[in-house]
Amino acid sequence: MNIHCIITDDEPLALNLLETYVNKTPGLTLVACCNSAFKAMEVIENEKVDLIFLDIQMPGLSGLEMSRVLQNGPQVIFTTAFEQYAIEGYKVDAIDYLLKPISYEEFLKAVQKAKKLFELMNNQLPQDNIDFIMVKADYKLIRIELKNLIYAEGLKDYVKFYLEGQTKPVLSLMSMKSLEEKLSGQQFMRVHRSFIVNLNKIQIIERGHIVFDKTFIPVSENYKEKLQHYIEGRRML
Repeated sequence: MNIHCIITDDEPLALNLLETYVNKTPGLTLVACCNSAFKAMEVIENEKVDLIFLDIQMPGLSGLEMSRVLQNGPQVIFTTAFEQYAIEGYKVDAIDYLLKPISYEEFLKAVQKAKKLFELMNNQLPQDNIDFIMVKADYKLIRIELKNLIYAEGLKDYVKFYLEGQTKPVLSLMSMKSLEEKLSGQQFMRVHRSFIVNLNKIQIIERGHIVFDKTFIPVSENYKEKLQHYIEGRRML
């Protein structure tokens, strides 16, 4: 299993140390290094993030405050120089609590806890196959038949739904992350921070882009491995 993670710490030395640890640990993919909770939340909104290495004491918005704000967000491993925060850390269901200076051995122990948790979650995840979703658009609820959905495009706080047989997309106020979670276990895959595609509609992949008629959808590095694995399982040559 590949865990996509971010590091959030306002101390450059701590940030660099954890970056080194993540990059040399199999099964971890570093999505971003953030020097504030606000930047981390922006990354989480737009990228696939499974796990945060999160400093507790940061200016503006602390790690504890950030973890309470996130709804159904990534799992958290807290990092801090102050031992008295340990109890607070566990109150917000953190996987582990690492006290600075952090050794690689302690880091690996926390990562192993995270891997076991993700394996358990994946094994117990219910496969709730759905045929449609209801989205708000133009002051009404509109039914989106998933079999007709070609791809979805994220535009800041909105998502555009492109459907077969319709020239005009359906525009709804929602996040790409919430849509990705709703479509989890379905025939859809996020291939870019701004695009989720219907895997059953893919006919052509050309030079790192999925081609739907005259639309070229980029596949970003963070999602290329997952798409490649899907394609390789179906290649005949």
